Amino acid sequence: MSGDYRRLIRMLRTGKAKEIKDRMNAYPYEPYDDHLFSEDEDREDFEPRMEFAEPGGNSALRAETSSNPRNLPCPTCDAPNRLTPKDVDLGYQCNACADQQESGC
Repeated sequence: MSGDYRRLIRMLRTGKAKEIKDRMNAYPYEPYDDHLFSEDEDREDFEPRMEFAEPGGNSALRAETSSNPRNLPCPTCDAPNRLTPKDVDLGYQCNACADQQESGC
C-alpha cells in the first residue's frame, strides 16, 4: 500500500473523517473544460462536430455531407456507394467487410 492510502485508512479508523472532508473540499470542483474558455468566448463554437456516420456505434466511417458524399465503392467487395472520399483517404472499407474481417471470417 502506498503511504497516502495508509494515511487515509488510518485517518478513517481514528475518526478523522472531518479532516478528510476538509481536505477534499479545499479544492473546489471545476468542470474539466472551464479553463479552455474566457468569459467572452462562446462554448458552442468549440463543440466537437459529429464526423462519424454512427456516433457511439462500431463504425469508423465518416458522416455523409454535401462536401463528403457517400459515392465511392468499397475497395474490398466493390459494392457501390459505400464510402465517402474521407473514408477512402483513411484507407477504410465498408462496415460489412470490416465486420467480417474483424470476426475472422
